[in-house]
Amino acid sequence: MSTTDNALLITALRDVLVGPLPEIGRRFSTLIADMAPHTSLVIFTRECTGRPRKVAGDPAVVDRVTIAELDRIRTELTVGQIFRGKCAIAGRDREVLAMLDRTDTLLVLTPHPGPVKAASLELIQALFAVTATGIQLQVRNASPAYLAESRAASSERARTVAEMTEVHAATLETMLATLRSADLDDTRARTSARETAASALIGLRSAVDVHRELAEESTTTAFARMRGELRSLLKHREIALELVEPPVDGRGVPGEVAHGARAVVRGAVLALSDQQTLSRIRVAWTLDAASLSIDIRDDGGGEADVIDVERQLRSRVETLGGTVESESTPGWGNRISATIPLDAPVALPNRDVLTELAPREFEVLEHLVAGRRNKAISERLGVSESTVKFHVAGVLRKLGVESRGAAAAAGAEAGVKPAP
Repeated sequence: MSTTDNALLITALRDVLVGPLPEIGRRFSTLIADMAPHTSLVIFTRECTGRPRKVAGDPAVVDRVTIAELDRIRTELTVGQIFRGKCAIAGRDREVLAMLDRTDTLLVLTPHPGPVKAASLELIQALFAVTATGIQLQVRNASPAYLAESRAASSERARTVAEMTEVHAATLETMLATLRSADLDDTRARTSARETAASALIGLRSAVDVHRELAEESTTTAFARMRGELRSLLKHREIALELVEPPVDGRGVPGEVAHGARAVVRGAVLALSDQQTLSRIRVAWTLDAASLSIDIRDDGGGEADVIDVERQLRSRVETLGGTVESESTPGWGNRISATIPLDAPVALPNRDVLTELAPREFEVLEHLVAGRRNKAISERLGVSESTVKFHVAGVLRKLGVESRGAAAAAGAEAGVKPAP
């Protein structure tokens, strides 16, 4: 490839990375279409609790492919391997091209007939590695837009799984009860049908377990991941890190709450660690049936601007329906605390509420869903910051919420897409 071609490819890859996360599959599909012509593309990542599949192409494949099928392909591949052959996907065996990145992110294509050049495959693998890392970083950053979209998607998937489980489990259990009856004839047919129904019931329960595994992190796992991130963050500083773990026998932590909590802790610790007199930071998590509480304290001189830190963290916490507070005592240290509910609020504004928004207010809401502040919104819309503030106030009033984060969550729940 020429220098010009390389520059164009890098620019195109940047466009893949900076757009809305739910649509990254479509953008990546467009990027590699000429290198490996395909009818459908699926990116599967366990990082995204709300939408672990990023898809593009043929609805017969992308609308029917299951997480169990993708997980099976993932476990059969080794990191860096490029596989082409038959796999069960979207309900039947299909020719696929698959590769697994070291971030544990899977790419699956249903390619057009014909060979793909080895050089093209190596280039696609490199581009996918950057894309997979970009997904991981976006999730780890846990922006308000990502958290709002993820929580809305997780809630919808949980509701759908619960409804399907109830209906299908009742049907299968009724079938099993009938087939076990001694009054029926044709023993062989009854035995075969009983085994089929029992197998289907086991499969249904397994699907629920997979959903729970994707949607939640155990308390131990969530805290351990934070421990590793903080130690990496402070490895070059002479700061003692004291971590107080939550009890291990509580309920699991929803994925978006775990991502948001770790992002809050990282942001707070990074800001507090800049103090010159600091020697110790204490981080504690407390978990009960309803919420996760985070408490971060230091023994610095109180010179950190905790009010500014609180302001920076508030949008993430409020997007998840939580609260954040801070205090500073000169000579004694600082404290930042947050409480995040484990379950999404029951009543968020629906799509009908959006009809009350004026066109400009709707545009502003799209930017709020994208997690942008007033200055960035004013630059994109070509209006003053005071005008943006006026429209934000109108959005909050009409949606019946009290914060920008809550407005972003309400917008995402009602189907508003982040403004590009």
